[in-house]
Parts: sequence; structure tokens; C-alpha cells
Amino acid sequence: MSENRPTRRDLMKPVQLLGFAFGAAAFGGVIALVSMGFFQDLSDDQRMHVVIVSLVVAGIAFIATLVIIALLMLAVDPAQVTKPVDHGVLLPEPGDDDASDAEASDGPRA
Repeated sequence: MSENRPTRRDLMKPVQLLGFAFGAAAFGGVIALVSMGFFQDLSDDQRMHVVIVSLVVAGIAFIATLVIIALLMLAVDPAQVTKPVDHGVLLPEPGDDDASDAEASDGPRA
């Protein structure tokens, strides 16, 4: 059954991360278009202004998403990239909480 678990390397493929960033940029651009009234009666100059602003918003969303994902990937130890993922990346290993429970049950230290 452990053969079906994805490794961290599988979860961090660059094409998927770029696709996620592009999706966030497209979402931000469409929201900017709709909120600025691109689909209403506007003059050509106003439409051009709305398109430029939405492209700027999309670019900012794309770059911000890439930077945030890159910073989150720094939290993963490179030595553990090939290990299968059973739990959240930043959560302690299942066996680690047993040791901390034993230390807590020893009682107060003098």
C-alpha cells in the first residue's frame, strides 16, 4: 500500500507550481476586469486602461504566488524529498509524539 503514496518530489513538480501560479494570476486578472466594469459601456480609452490594470494585477498575482510557494518549499528538508508523504509536511513524525509524552509524564523537575 505504501507504493501508492506520493513522494515530496512528486508533489513539488515545477510545471504544477507554475500552473497554480498561472491560475491565481488568471483569477486575479478576471476579477480586476469584472470589478472595473470592462463588460459595461466604456469608451475605447477606458477599456484600454481596464485591460492594462488587469494585466498588472495578474502579473503581481503570478509573481507573488511564485514567491510564496518558493518560500514554503524552503521549509522542506532536501534529504527528505524522496521519502513518501504520510502526513502534513510540517507536522511531527507519528513516533515523535510518544517520546514527548514520556518526558511530560515524568513530572516536574527540581
